[in-house]
Amino acid sequence: MGNARQLLQEARQTTQLECEHGRSSPLGATVDARGVNFCVYSRDATRIELLFFDQDDEARPSRVIPLDPFLNRTYHYWHAFVPGARAGQLYGYRVHGPFDPTKGLRFDNSKVLLDPYGLEVCVPKNYSREAAQAAGDNAATAMKSVVVNPHLFDWEGDTPLHRSFSRSIIYEMHVKGFTQHPNSGVSPSVRGTFRGLIEKIPYLQDLGISAVELLPVFQFDPQDCPPGRVNYWGYAPVSFFAPHQSYSSRQDPLGPVTEFRDMVKALHRAGIEVILDVVFNHTAEGNHCGPLLSFRGFDNRAYYVLESDATFYSNYTGTGNTLNANHPIVRRMIVDSLRYWVEEMHVDGFRFDLASILSRDSSGQVLANPPVLWDIESDPALAGTKVIAEAWDAAGLYQVGSFVGDSWREWNGRFRDDVRNFIRGEEGALPRFADRMLGSHEIYGHKAREAEQSVNFVTCHDGFTLNDLVSYNQKHNEANGEDNRDGGDDNRSWNCGVEGPTGDLEIENLRNRQVKNFLTVTMLSLGLPMILMGDEIRRTQQGNNNAYCQDNEANWLDWSLLGKHADVHRFVKLLIARRLLRAEGPERMRMTLTELIRTAPHSWHGVRLNEPDWSDCSHSVALSAELREGLMVHLIFNAYWEPLEFELPAVPAGKGSAWRRWIDTAQESPQDIVPWEESPSISGSSYRAGPRSVVVLHAGHRR
Repeated sequence: MGNARQLLQEARQTTQLECEHGRSSPLGATVDARGVNFCVYSRDATRIELLFFDQDDEARPSRVIPLDPFLNRTYHYWHAFVPGARAGQLYGYRVHGPFDPTKGLRFDNSKVLLDPYGLEVCVPKNYSREAAQAAGDNAATAMKSVVVNPHLFDWEGDTPLHRSFSRSIIYEMHVKGFTQHPNSGVSPSVRGTFRGLIEKIPYLQDLGISAVELLPVFQFDPQDCPPGRVNYWGYAPVSFFAPHQSYSSRQDPLGPVTEFRDMVKALHRAGIEVILDVVFNHTAEGNHCGPLLSFRGFDNRAYYVLESDATFYSNYTGTGNTLNANHPIVRRMIVDSLRYWVEEMHVDGFRFDLASILSRDSSGQVLANPPVLWDIESDPALAGTKVIAEAWDAAGLYQVGSFVGDSWREWNGRFRDDVRNFIRGEEGALPRFADRMLGSHEIYGHKAREAEQSVNFVTCHDGFTLNDLVSYNQKHNEANGEDNRDGGDDNRSWNCGVEGPTGDLEIENLRNRQVKNFLTVTMLSLGLPMILMGDEIRRTQQGNNNAYCQDNEANWLDWSLLGKHADVHRFVKLLIARRLLRAEGPERMRMTLTELIRTAPHSWHGVRLNEPDWSDCSHSVALSAELREGLMVHLIFNAYWEPLEFELPAVPAGKGSAWRRWIDTAQESPQDIVPWEESPSISGSSYRAGPRSVVVLHAGHRR
């Protein structure tokens, strides 16, 4: 007992000499002119040590600052002020406390833990997930937090763009995959980084998209994957505040934060918004056998949803654990994270991965009014920020059309499925396809919301690329090392007659046409359109529909496809340009094409006017609408495998003498789509739509 008292006295003296008591707010490491205040939350810890490191792979910290439970603790917040500490300092924590997994307690003071509020993470080259799982000290191989002063950056007047949803087109992309390929044309030293993306902004501008949606850029654990693979997508977060270190081309400790901001500022200058794919549903700490990286070692019972036997983790995510999003501490962390990325990093919005997890309470039950969702909804700092929900989880909760909140948009998985079914010629798909084209009223009509509540997409990172959707009937995930068991089986794809690549010109032409059909439907449907990186040039993953662990050329954007599929690229550019109806001058912006269609009287037709065939065996339909600004449009969707002759409505007096053809996907490029103003006139009272094609005609005002 005497030795224990002596050690405690020495620890207190050391604390008093090396640091001040500090304060309990804000959480994380906060820099001021005198030094840095450190603060973390832990309810059940008995002792915490703040560790400083001079190198990221040091086996021993250069400085250990014990936090006195009497002097450096306020309620459940442990804190200390360290005079002279500066931005760039590497640090971590050792947390002492009981280890009793049956009660949900998993303290282990042999592990170096990341600050849950750390603004940057340094990953040593010898980082080892295994060492974080195994018994013993892991200081030499552990990730470390980095002190950051977020106020030391010149934004040069930059602010989030706040573009309306109705004028948005999202391009979902992977930061590394966009420029990592050797043929990207990006400087070798910056390939696969935020800086590399900056070099490719002219391409994005030329394409015409208005927002990039970046797959996870929060620091994640690349080793959270099967042996011999790498977590490429990034859905394995270890921090909700720090940008991923390897996406920075800079070698200095503060490089990732600065380079991310440079990218945001450059994209904003180009008129492109930045939306982040955020993962507030689980972490890389995994199940009960997983490593201690951060949250589990501070307060396992607060951060995670646990089973009745608290040894085990509830797994509503399919990844081993579930973040306890509606716990007060976790709720605060999620909102603080979002506010940080908006206020300090200037991002424009967020797409929430498996967002329905945020509807569950600490026992996994679904809440009618989840506090965390309303915290996000009502936070004044987030007003005007785009929030998009992937409104389902891995345990069967599906909330598309019923996600809680007024400002949330939703990934419309039913749009994806129903459009795929119709375009590939599935029986009984037509009625649902028609509803998806006009904003999915069947799903969202009860909310009386604008059509952009529905984020319309046919492909995304999860599943086939658009090229593979028309080239494979089955998934081909053998390269993932799981005997092709992983990835979804419900792909609703059609290979057009041959599985995989083919030299058959007829099949290749059909695939090209199907790609253009999907793109046209996505861009002209009412809602917020999203396309996947590389779909505009038919990027392939060789049939892999779950390429999360493939960090190689099979997953990177192959820029040689820009020449090979120049016709598809041109097609997408002209589609986007007309959907947005770009401004003729800074003083005015006309309504978008889809805004016009939404507010216009419309009518459905079959091959005969005003006689749509909604039967299960029908594979074609036409839609006409008389729009404002003196414009009429007539759209023909023929998913049948034979050409069909469609009667055309008469062009009213004063709207020109004939219909003009803007799009016919059955035509060879460049006649498949033409600049709107150059649309050729067509003669006759009917139009012959080729097999498996989409046609768009217009009459009247031609601006």
